[in-house]
Amino acid sequence: MNPTDLALQLWPAAASATAVETDWLILAFTVLTLLLTVPVFVAITWFAIRYRQGEEADRSHGNVRSVLIEISWMLIPFLLTLIFFVWGARLFFISKQVPGDAMVVEAIGRQWMWKFQHPTGQSEINDLHLPIGQPIKIRMISQDVIHNLYLPALRMQMATLPDRYTELWFKADRTGSYRLYCSEYCGTDHSKMDGTLTLMTQADYAAWLQNAGAQQGGQAGAGRVVYESYACGSCHDPGAKVRAPSLAGLYGREVKLADGRTVTADETYLRDKILNPNRQKLAADYKQVMPAFRNVIPPDDLDRLVSYLKSTGATAQQEAQP
Repeated sequence: MNPTDLALQLWPAAASATAVETDWLILAFTVLTLLLTVPVFVAITWFAIRYRQGEEADRSHGNVRSVLIEISWMLIPFLLTLIFFVWGARLFFISKQVPGDAMVVEAIGRQWMWKFQHPTGQSEINDLHLPIGQPIKIRMISQDVIHNLYLPALRMQMATLPDRYTELWFKADRTGSYRLYCSEYCGTDHSKMDGTLTLMTQADYAAWLQNAGAQQGGQAGAGRVVYESYACGSCHDPGAKVRAPSLAGLYGREVKLADGRTVTADETYLRDKILNPNRQKLAADYKQVMPAFRNVIPPDDLDRLVSYLKSTGATAQQEAQP
């Protein structure tokens, strides 16, 4: 079925094993809720009819009281619902444990569109092509207000926040075209902030990348172009006239600050230092001379630049290993 045939499906098709298990969890809990509540409402209706005003009935109070029944009525529903708590907690912990071999796709939410960047450097607007049978991590951020990337076929959603990275991961196992949405009201055209998620076999995905013109060197290679276009090397490359920290191998390394603390140069640290160098404490032995790039560098260029800095850090770590 074409995803545009129906704007809103009450129960969309499931495209992953986790989505199928989530459906079973919801269905089973719904059945349990009905089993626990329907008899109560049936009994209320029966008693209202049987003992209504004017009806001849024995309204005397019985002397029989069963503690076992009262305890069972409390304990059995508690134990049954506890099963679903454990089941749901298991799915939650799985959703937070990203496999090491996951393919990372960058996503930017902005009023009112989604922009996705593949590891090969190929970008898409409101459409996302991905392979099945491969763990996928979508790493996202917002350019303006709070958005929420919602993938109904995968039963997943995650908020995209300004100045903060969030992520979700999944492993799809069913090809096809599915809808994606913004599920957080984000302004006038919020309802138009949707697109298509296309899940393909790995061979078809590789062919799509080739036909779509994947960039040489991928995201990191595109980041090198950004690095050079903003003349970052004029301060940070060896032999530069301005005394600034070397960025080669910086990612993942401990950075000593002027106040004696140490922080890890992760993605958030790199991004914050580029956008607003004065937000973080100064690095030890260096003066703050770098200008702020907030509202200067576009979010997608920033993602490419951070990817390039990450690649130099990974390369330096590999070279340092015996």
